[in-house]
Amino acid sequence: MNCGLKDNTEGAREVRRTLRPLREVWMKVGLEKLDTHEGVTVKALLDSGATRIFMDKDFAEEQGFKLVKLEKPVEVKNVDGTDNNGGKIEYKIECNMYFEGHVERIRVDVCKCYKPLFSTKSFSLFFSF
Repeated sequence: MNCGLKDNTEGAREVRRTLRPLREVWMKVGLEKLDTHEGVTVKALLDSGATRIFMDKDFAEEQGFKLVKLEKPVEVKNVDGTDNNGGKIEYKIECNMYFEGHVERIRVDVCKCYKPLFSTKSFSLFFSF
């Protein structure tokens, strides 16, 4: 189990996310808030073109995650080089993620994550792969 966090988004020049992966791979994961130890189950999209783990800002606020403001916002680029419609990453959260008996502390970048054009499913979290 790797509980070490690498906080390298601050200072990063850009972060990428995929607009249209070849296929969608979904998984249910549990997220535990570090301050209250409350848990929430989320549907996560495994996104083979992302360079980070992202969470939608509205979802993070609705679920009561503690948002930590970044000193310097980070640009988000889609895999095709266009800017993310939701703007820059301005916040992060840290939480424990649970999946099939495994737990790991993760750092999640928070920004407006609009639903991809190819998908009819909604999601709140997507992972780099």
